[in-house]
Amino acid sequence: MATDKAPKIIVVIGPTASGKSDLALRLALWLRSGRIVKQLGVSGAEIISADSRQVYRGMDIGTGKVPRDKHKGHLSTKALSPFVSSGIQHHLIDVTSPKKQFTADDFKNLGEKAIQDVISRNKIPIIVGGTGFYIDVLLGRMSVAEVPPNRKLRERFDKLSAEHLFKMLRKLDPQRTKTIDSKNKRRLIRALEIVLTTGKPVPKPANSKWLIASGYNVFWLGLKPKNLEKKIKTRLDKRLGQGMIKEVEQLHNPPAGGGVSWKRLDNFGLEYRWISRYLKDPRQSTIDYRHFVKSEFYEILLRNIIKYSKRQITWFKRNREIHWIKNYSEAEKLTRDFVL
Repeated sequence: MATDKAPKIIVVIGPTASGKSDLALRLALWLRSGRIVKQLGVSGAEIISADSRQVYRGMDIGTGKVPRDKHKGHLSTKALSPFVSSGIQHHLIDVTSPKKQFTADDFKNLGEKAIQDVISRNKIPIIVGGTGFYIDVLLGRMSVAEVPPNRKLRERFDKLSAEHLFKMLRKLDPQRTKTIDSKNKRRLIRALEIVLTTGKPVPKPANSKWLIASGYNVFWLGLKPKNLEKKIKTRLDKRLGQGMIKEVEQLHNPPAGGGVSWKRLDNFGLEYRWISRYLKDPRQSTIDYRHFVKSEFYEILLRNIIKYSKRQITWFKRNREIHWIKNYSEAEKLTRDFVL
């Protein structure tokens, strides 16, 4: 059982565009300040990204990765060097190719190693992200159903539309349809695979104050800002101006060849789905973000991001241990009470 002396973990969650990454980084910087380090007896904090798409290399603007510091060490490639932003090491960012599948099991395995690594160096892990399922699996609040892939079932379901699969899931597990992306065929097929194999709904997270199974003390901070829809639009417009369309285009058709297929990009959802559909639409004579903003694809994408944020909030509402905060000062006060 976890005790007050057990290793501490901080989790920062919230819907997309709520400012999670910035908050986590500010807390990490605060936790490494000399006065706090002396009080805590630790040497700072490191961040573990809990985002199902930030694990992929080359998906930077569309996933909102924090800016990476320029590498100053002896290593010659980014792939061999840690991902560091503002002097704080980040884990589970850029760990695999977007052409490869990365599952919740993969996240759990790498996430557990990252937690142990950070704690072994006398630092506090800060888990930050909006993929609630991944976080709950990593922290033992939810188990990944041990259902092996069923190739025949997947081939049969892959021929069906996402709309048809969603209707099937709604009949079998209506609760899961409240938090799943209704357009993501890969996740819909996996959910149906679990339900049909086990005869039971997809496992739901349990509420527990501490992560008793692993002996960690876990503290949850949640961001749910006002005017979220406006923030989502502002951020989307900013990312488009930063070159998000070019990013998707280069993922599909990189200079060296061997790009990510349109189907694979579509499965990533949101920005990668609707920008890739825009890029391959034969009606588009101009590939430019200003043209994209005036197209139907922009409006659909914006609506889908807003819907996604609502699904995220629905997921997090089930966790009664989350301390919902309004600003950084409140987060710092609560964190200080937890760590000291």
